[in-house]
Amino acid sequence: MRYMALIAILVACVAPAAFAGDDPSIKGKLRTDIQKAMSTHIDENSVKSKYLVYDAVAGKLQRLVFKGLHEGIVKKAEFYVSCADFVDGSGRKFDLDFLVVEDGGKLKVTQGLVHSIDGEKRKYHLEAEAVEGKVK
Repeated sequence: MRYMALIAILVACVAPAAFAGDDPSIKGKLRTDIQKAMSTHIDENSVKSKYLVYDAVAGKLQRLVFKGLHEGIVKKAEFYVSCADFVDGSGRKFDLDFLVVEDGGKLKVTQGLVHSIDGEKRKYHLEAEAVEGKVK
């Protein structure tokens, strides 16, 4: 519940995001496990082959068809962040960022956030968490 409240606050922030990219120090089994956690999350949160994500900016639930994972992974605060491509029923392209965190030795996705629609980026901010410390 705390993560959901934190994410709601983070989504409302207006500082620019800079998650595009790749950290070459994230490699091997860690990289594979992050992408596996994302795939598992997408599968487990899909209904009738549609990934369900609440779009806080649009104020509605989006039902999206998964197209593929991005290769890039970065670390922001205590989260690994990577993206995946989706499309909605009208063909709009959604780029979702997934927040992956270590919990009890396992990696799991806390949630997906709409990063861009048809290339138009959304703003949210996680760097403040890195300054203040880990989510408690």
